[in-house]
Amino acid sequence: MRNRIRALSVCLVFVIASPAWSQSTGNQTPASEPEKVSKKKAKRGPGGDVGSGAANIGTGAASGAGSAATGAAKGAADLGTLHPIGAASAVGSGAAKAGTSVAVGTAKGTAKIGKGVGRAFKKLF
Repeated sequence: MRNRIRALSVCLVFVIASPAWSQSTGNQTPASEPEKVSKKKAKRGPGGDVGSGAANIGTGAASGAGSAATGAAKGAADLGTLHPIGAASAVGSGAAKAGTSVAVGTAKGTAKIGKGVGRAFKKLF
């Protein structure tokens, strides 16, 4: 029994002391001198501009479809509860929001695609 306790205590000492042995003390920089990191961002290439423009167009179209669907659903609910003026208002508002979303997404996307194509031609010539 004593041998087991002794062996267990020796193992316990090794387990507790092992993290201290594994730490290295050499080649550490002091905390007062942080490493210098360049803060230069990499520019996106022409392909990235075209891809981002396509994403903007898709996002605008999806947002527009969501607005149109929301307006149509509210209009149907208002029409079902016999509120025809509220139904027309909801459908019209959904259509207006959809048109705005699609127009903004298309304009932003087209501008980015144009920028990307222009940069690609600039690289070629």
